[in-house]
Amino acid sequence: MQAASNAAQHAMGDYPTVVHPEYKPRQDGGTMKALAWFGTRDVRLVEAPIPDITEPDDVILKVTGTTICGSDLHLYNGEIINLQKGDILGHEFMGVVDRVGPNVKNLQPGERVVASFQIACGECSYCEQKLSSFCDRTNPSSLQNAMYGHRDAGFFGYSHFTGGFPGGQAEYVRVPKGNVNLLPVPDEIPDEKAIYLSDILPTSYHNVMDTGVSEGDVVGVWGLGPIGQCVAKWAQLKGASRIIGIDRVPERLAFAREKLGIETLDFSVHKDVVKRLQELVPGGLDVAMDCGTFHQPKTLVHKVEKALMLETDVSEIVNEMIMSVKKGGRCGIIAAYAGYTNHFNIGALMEKGVRLIGNGQAPVHKWWKEILNDYIIPGKFDPSFIITHRVPLDDFPKLYEAFDKREGGVEKVFVETQFSSPPSVGCPTTTRVSEWAKV
Repeated sequence: MQAASNAAQHAMGDYPTVVHPEYKPRQDGGTMKALAWFGTRDVRLVEAPIPDITEPDDVILKVTGTTICGSDLHLYNGEIINLQKGDILGHEFMGVVDRVGPNVKNLQPGERVVASFQIACGECSYCEQKLSSFCDRTNPSSLQNAMYGHRDAGFFGYSHFTGGFPGGQAEYVRVPKGNVNLLPVPDEIPDEKAIYLSDILPTSYHNVMDTGVSEGDVVGVWGLGPIGQCVAKWAQLKGASRIIGIDRVPERLAFAREKLGIETLDFSVHKDVVKRLQELVPGGLDVAMDCGTFHQPKTLVHKVEKALMLETDVSEIVNEMIMSVKKGGRCGIIAAYAGYTNHFNIGALMEKGVRLIGNGQAPVHKWWKEILNDYIIPGKFDPSFIITHRVPLDDFPKLYEAFDKREGGVEKVFVETQFSSPPSVGCPTTTRVSEWAKV
């Protein structure tokens, strides 16, 4: 993006103006609020042109709900490569169809939809299997191809490493392949229950399904952010006999105990997680799932190696999982790792016969209809349990800071725009971040 000064006062406030090179601004003009990245821990609300149809299968959405995801913190903290100043962030959002391209026949203006965080073409061999995160055609990043041997699909608002697509922390979004990447939402399902079909619900469900959690399993969940909390909930629904959540944030540990009724392990108290788990589960866990984060090393050696750029990620949680599961146990990684790590316990992996599964970026298209039709609509899974706060779009910069510091008991936030409906019954009402966080 290229930043340009703009002396004109925006109707809703004074913001710098940015213009993204991929944007085709709407012919009748108009600007929108959007959250853009300008550097490490530097995100700003900006004024950007409202996008228009660029390709015949595009859809333009008015955003009615957006949010911040734990993986957005990797962008915020400057740990994801190929970010450019002015990039509009956000990959988890929903809205109302505003405009459709001439090739879009399955959606109409005014229809409520939720967007897949990944952009799938709908036609390649992976898309034909509903493995939308593996789409071969929508991410042009040669760097990702060089690092991983192949490319994932393009993602909204997640750097040029994933295609450079402007994201959904904005009032409007252009959705490429909108006929493929938008799911209609029934009128009886409020936004608070639908928005997370965009990411955390398919992601957490995929983690549980891919690792084969089944009746009677003893499960360990590393990281009790929104993904970890949802993973624990899905594991309960799949019949796990015992679930132990591992974290160090008091509010998250309390949330898991009170909302889900699971056991918890505070690794700031029990610093030797493996030893404590072996005491709690002498035979070993059946399944261990990494729902945490790669950017907070525990030990001095990893802190030094990360600071010196000798590794991008740390192997501590993965090693703990391998050591904690029983022989022949299953370990799933849904946490967002980016590059390389040191001190990986490959010996224990081999000798114990552990199945280490890189769950990958979850294939949203494979699961979102199943989750909506089999769980949300019948009331078997109410995603709104994870929402702790609702804030206006103007508060996004402060929200990033509060979310990064885990202040105010924040788990998942519903961020409203000028197009949002009022809060649903039983869901948080609108507050300002300054009311509950010291930022």
